[in-house]
Order: sequence, then structure tokens, then C-alpha cells
Amino acid sequence: MGLIANPVIPDAQCTLQSCSLLQAHYQYLPSLAGNALYVGIFGLLLAFQIIFGWRARTWGFLGGMFGGLVLEVIGYIGRIQMHSNPFIDGPFLMSLVTLTIAPAFLSASIYLCLSRIVVVYGEDLSRFRPRTYTLTFITCDFISLVLQAAGGAIASGANTPSQTQMGINIMIAGLSFQVFSLALFMVLTAEFAWRVSRSPARLNASFERLRETRIFTAFLGCLGLATLCIFIRSCFRVAELSGGFHGALANQQVTFMILEGAMIIVAVGALTACHPLFAFQGRWADAGWSLRGNVVSGKVMSVESLGQGELELGRVAGLSYERRSQIEDEEVRKSLRSQGT
Repeated sequence: MGLIANPVIPDAQCTLQSCSLLQAHYQYLPSLAGNALYVGIFGLLLAFQIIFGWRARTWGFLGGMFGGLVLEVIGYIGRIQMHSNPFIDGPFLMSLVTLTIAPAFLSASIYLCLSRIVVVYGEDLSRFRPRTYTLTFITCDFISLVLQAAGGAIASGANTPSQTQMGINIMIAGLSFQVFSLALFMVLTAEFAWRVSRSPARLNASFERLRETRIFTAFLGCLGLATLCIFIRSCFRVAELSGGFHGALANQQVTFMILEGAMIIVAVGALTACHPLFAFQGRWADAGWSLRGNVVSGKVMSVESLGQGELELGRVAGLSYERRSQIEDEEVRKSLRSQGT
């Protein structure tokens, strides 16, 4: 491997034997062991998320986690491929695009949790309705994802360095918007926590036992930790991409493995250890906002409770109809006996 750039050989045709790493996408060889370890960890977390999500039927939460973790696995496979040839574009762009957009999917799963937390503690204590939190942050996440994906697509199909840079700039815009969304999310979550602490007498009595469990308290902590880790990672990626691929930050492998990979592993690990399957103890659907208009005795009713109520009403109505029929038959028999006498 040469110590200086080889201007005779085009970068795309370089090998480790003929060219310097100065002509590679990164000025280092991605660690084979480190990236393989990350593939294994993310693959294992993906398996747990599928199992837990299927058992708890938390489909929205599972969708975000599934999308994000699949992209993480693909991204680190791309970095493994770069270990043997860091000069070609394919593995580089594969890892760049997937690892950039993956946390947007993970953020969506986090956003879905806030509306349910609001219901668990009490909608009256919140500045906004649970529906508003979900729709606002999912929309922000979608905008961020579209910008990052569009920038990645432009960078992947670029034929000139200027086109590649344009795609990267769009990705930076998407990442910056993601940082803003996460910051706003943390502010509004902290404000809701402050409102809850000031009005303990107004908490939702329907979820009192759930709130008192240790696993739900741990879930809140894990959710905060995951949000903070994704926020730190997103700030790092904005700084990294802004400095260019030949900048100092983009060429520090240890920094990348910690602030990109390790941050996401901690975030997903926290959301797996304190998964809604354990934290909500079967009441994830009860805390949803899609049926918030169906209220009985001040309690939000789930699909299951509504179904049971309808069955009970049907049973009572059936008994009433049967009783009326018996009374009518008895009156007819009495009338016939009186006529016979």
C-alpha cells in the first residue's frame, strides 16, 4: 500500500497494493472485527424486537425498530466490505445512506411512546392532546427521513463530485432537522414531566397500578436514555458530514464507532430491555389515542373492553327479550283459560 496518492490509477480502480488510503473514501481501513461485532449485536437486538413486538402487538413501535435495525445491519455489512476495498463506491454509499437514515426509524418508535405516557399520567395535565404529539413528531420524522433519503439517492447516483456534495448537503439538512425535532421532543417531554410533578392529585386513576411498577419507571428512564443517545449521535453526524469525508472528524474510526455505533446500540438496548411488552403489561392498546372518544366513567376504553361491553349489553338485551316473551305467553294462556270457563 503506497504512502502517497497515485495519480496514474483512477480511485475506483485502486487496490490496497497499488494506491494510498489518501485516495480511499476514508483514510483508514474499517475494522473487520469491530464492524462484524456491530452486525451481530444489531442482528440479535432485531430478533428480540421482533419477538417482543409480536407478543405485545405493538405494531407501530415494532415497525420503527425493525426498519432502523435492518438498516443498521446493512450499513455495517457495507463497512465490512470496505475493509478489503475502501476505494469502490458501492459499499461506501451503502453504509453512508443506511447508517444515516436508520435512527430516523428508531426515533419514530420513541415518538409513539410519548402519547401513551401522556394517557397513562393524565391527558388533562398535558399542554397538547396525545394525538397532537404523535402526529407532530411523526411528521417531523418523516420530513427528516425524506430529506436524508433524497440526499442519499442523489449522492448514490451522482456522476460528479459536485452532485455528490449536493446530495450530502441535503442529507445534512435532514439530519439537522432531526436534531431540531429531537430537541423539541425532549423539551416538551420535560415540560409534561414538570406538569405531572406539580399536580399529583390529577393523575389518571385508571393507570395508577401501572405507574407504580418498577418496570414502568425503568421504561421512562430507558426512553430518556435512548432519546439522548440518538440526539448525541445525530449531532455528531451533522458535524462529521459538514466537515467532509476528508475532514479530521470523518477519519477518526474510534470516534465513529463510539458516537455512531455505540450510541445506537445503547439506545436500542435500552428500548429492548424495557420494551413496552414489559413496561405496559398488556395495556399498550389501552393507552392509545385512536379510541380516546370512547369514555365510560372517565376511563379510556380499549378495543377489548368495548367488545366485552357490547357482549354484556347484548346478553342483557337478550334476557330482557326472553323475559318479555315469557310474560306475553303467560298472558295469552290466562286469556284462553278465562274464555274456556
